[in-house]
Amino acid sequence: MVAYRYLGHSGLKITEITYGNWITHGSQVENDTAVQTVHAALDLGITSFDTADVYANTAAESVLGAALKGLRRESLEIFTKVYWPIGPKGANDAGLSRKHIHDAIHGSLRRLGTDYVDLYQAHRFDYETPLEETMQTFADLVRQGKVLYIGVSEWTAPQLRAGHALAKELGIQLVSNQPQYSGLWRVIEEEVVPTSRDLGISQIVWSPLAQGVLTGKYLPGAPLPAGSRAADERTGVRPRIEDFMTDEILTAVQKLRPIAEESGLSIAQLALAWVLHNDNVAATIVGASRPEQLAETVKASDVTLGDDQVAAIDEALLPVAVTDPALTYEISSKTRPAARGPEARQPVPQTA
Repeated sequence: MVAYRYLGHSGLKITEITYGNWITHGSQVENDTAVQTVHAALDLGITSFDTADVYANTAAESVLGAALKGLRRESLEIFTKVYWPIGPKGANDAGLSRKHIHDAIHGSLRRLGTDYVDLYQAHRFDYETPLEETMQTFADLVRQGKVLYIGVSEWTAPQLRAGHALAKELGIQLVSNQPQYSGLWRVIEEEVVPTSRDLGISQIVWSPLAQGVLTGKYLPGAPLPAGSRAADERTGVRPRIEDFMTDEILTAVQKLRPIAEESGLSIAQLALAWVLHNDNVAATIVGASRPEQLAETVKASDVTLGDDQVAAIDEALLPVAVTDPALTYEISSKTRPAARGPEARQPVPQTA
C-alpha cells in the first residue's frame, strides 16, 4: 500500500503518491474510464487527490467529484487550486483577489460535491492583488470551515516567506508548495527547498516524470511511440515535452536503464523514487489514462534508494538537467491571464 507523509509542519497526512487529473479527466480520458481509474487508485491505497478549477475548464473537478461520490469523506484528502481564468474569463475571473477566490471556492465545492477541501492552493502568484488581501481571504475560508489548509504553487522563495509570515499572523497554516520537479527539472533545489524546510512547508510536486520523458519510452533518433503524450497534440502540453526531447537528454535518460534493472525497477519507478528521496517532498502527483497504469506506478512508494543509486542517477541526469533557480521568478505572469470575447470561452491548456 502507498505510504503516508506529513504535509508541511502540520498533523495532516497525505499519500506520497497522489492522484492528479490535470490532462486526463474531462478531456483526454472518457468519464467512465476516469471513474474506474480513481477507484483503482483507492484500491491501491491512494487517498489524496489533486485537481484545479482550470483543468479542462472545470470539467476535471466535476469528474473527480462524481468518482468520489458516496465515499467516506473523512477518509479522503482533496486538493484544488485557484488563480487561472475559467468561465467567460472577464476582468475578475482570474487571479487571487477576494472576489475571484470567493467565487472560485464555491464553484469548486459544488463541482467536487463536498463541503470543504483539505488543501486550497494559490495556483500561481498574483502580482496584481495585495498579498494581504489574498491571505486574509484564505484565512476567512479556513475559519468558515470550507478550507482546512492553505498551499501555493510555483511560488519563489521570497514569496513563500512573505505568504508564510502573513499566514502565521492570521492564525492559519501555509503548508505546501506545488512546483514542477523531476530529475530533469530541478530549479527549486537551490532556493525554494531550503526556504521551505526552514518554514515547515512541503513540496507536492507535479510532472515527476518530465511529461513522460523519464519513463524511458522515448529513444534518441527514434519515431515517437504511437499514442504517447509527445505524439498527442490534443493535450496542450506537447510544447513542454519537446523541451525535453533532445537527443542529449534522451540519451542521458537511457543511462538510467541499467540502474533501474539492477534495482528491479522500471525507469519510471526509479525516477519517482528519486523524487520521493527528497525529504522536503510530501507527495509526487501522478496521473493515469487507464486503471492498470497505477499498479506499476505505486510500487515506487516501497522503494528506498541508497546513496550510490542517487549518485548514479545524478551522474546521468544532472549534466542535462535544468537547475537555474532564477527560472522560478519567470513562472508566474506579472499580469493576470484574463481575456474577454467569444474566443476566451474555449478551454485554454494550462500548466499544472
